[in-house]
Amino acid sequence: MRIGVLGSGSGTNFAAIAEAIAARRLTNVEVALVVSDVRDAVILERARRYGCPCTCLPADDFKTKLDGPQEQTYIDALRAAQADYIVLAGFMRMIKRGMLEAFPRRIINIHPALLPAFPGVHSWEQALAYGAKLTGCTVHFVDAGMDTGPIIAQAAVPVLDNDTPDTLHARIQEQEHLLYPRVLQCLADGRVRLDGRRVLGAEV
Repeated sequence: MRIGVLGSGSGTNFAAIAEAIAARRLTNVEVALVVSDVRDAVILERARRYGCPCTCLPADDFKTKLDGPQEQTYIDALRAAQADYIVLAGFMRMIKRGMLEAFPRRIINIHPALLPAFPGVHSWEQALAYGAKLTGCTVHFVDAGMDTGPIIAQAAVPVLDNDTPDTLHARIQEQEHLLYPRVLQCLADGRVRLDGRRVLGAEV
């Protein structure tokens, strides 16, 4: 299974995936291409370090979405790389209709909360402010909404009394780095199927 990874920042989830592939904990998965919309994003440095093809494709016409001719540039690059699935790893733009239609039910994202709770940005801060006792992370299929796609798998993280945004976020990331490769293995094994909004077969 060839994956195209999209990221805007440090790429720690990409690194976890690449490490899992290198250690053979994640099998039958290959990184076809890493793409960032940020020229100096650390995820590109990580990709080069792991020997993965990578490129920067700016999308400067839009602040928070991937749309128009620039969206088509992404689609063309991912198709040329023969990506089977698109894996979002800290990609800070909304995926729009063109990309969704180009890769139907083949775009996945990881979100630092137990969706549907706390969608959007800085979810760990939302959880702390709300007084939640439990949060975590969610891997889900991407649709046209904000973190609203069908849920594939989740991992829970308790919120401790002495947590700060930084400590809570760090513990959530630890679970993200375990969960994402496991979900990709389920996809590579052909075990995941959609029944309406229910995702079946993703026992991680």
